[in-house]
Amino acid sequence: MTSATIKLFLPHGDAKRLRVGEVSNWTGKALAAPRTEMDDLLAREELESAGVYFLLGTNPDTGNPQAYIGEAEVIRERLKQHKAKALEFWNSIVVFVSKDENLTKAHVRFLENRLWQESKTAGRYELENVNGSNPKLPESDREDMEVFLSRIKQVLPVLGSDLLTPIAGSTKPTKAQPDLVCKIKSAIARGRRTEAGFVVFKDSTAVLALRPSAEGQHPFVVALRQKLVQDGTLVEKDGVYVFTQNAEFSSPSAAAAVVHGGGANGLTAWRDAAGKTLKELEEA
Repeated sequence: MTSATIKLFLPHGDAKRLRVGEVSNWTGKALAAPRTEMDDLLAREELESAGVYFLLGTNPDTGNPQAYIGEAEVIRERLKQHKAKALEFWNSIVVFVSKDENLTKAHVRFLENRLWQESKTAGRYELENVNGSNPKLPESDREDMEVFLSRIKQVLPVLGSDLLTPIAGSTKPTKAQPDLVCKIKSAIARGRRTEAGFVVFKDSTAVLALRPSAEGQHPFVVALRQKLVQDGTLVEKDGVYVFTQNAEFSSPSAAAAVVHGGGANGLTAWRDAAGKTLKELEEA
């Protein structure tokens, strides 16, 4: 991504209420609001335009983040329909429109399709809706929409959602983070630090049995492993748990604890190819 200056305007002076986001030299505009500010959002003139939108919240059945990705020629009318349907899961909304009103129905359908693909690739949210369209655009229009998409990916985290952010972290970090290994018994896990904490890569393994002390001394590890098993991230195979997808953790220690089946110091459990611990690498 290119560097960007993002301007955030708070109409009510409250960062939790309606927000308007713009990027220097970009024709797009973002509007974000909690569900309680829906009427205020619907009153904005920008919603007369075509655009794409995200309904963001939590799946009440699984407790996992959930999103609905949509598009419309007139955003206001589509959002009024959602308001009438009263979908339960969402508690915030983000809308993207064009300031020059050059987005057409074909453009926003293309963007919806690409946003759906990107969110599936990121794998952070369950998606409420399925992607049924694959619109065709002229080559020049596709390039324009890819630029528009790149700006959406920059602005969305600023507005509070990591829906499109890869779990494995930025592809071009300021300082490259080394791939690390955590080994215990027959389990071998690979991962690295990210902007959000620590990621354990797909196909890594974790010990199957918890340590005897885990339930009494480290109940968070027990609960976290149970959650990962329930959502399909950890699957039992050949005497170990296998990670079926990249998994993000709040810290190296949380990641190592899941691999070890009990409390662990992530700064010493994770090592690079030369055997140096994460602690040694960060002190160097």
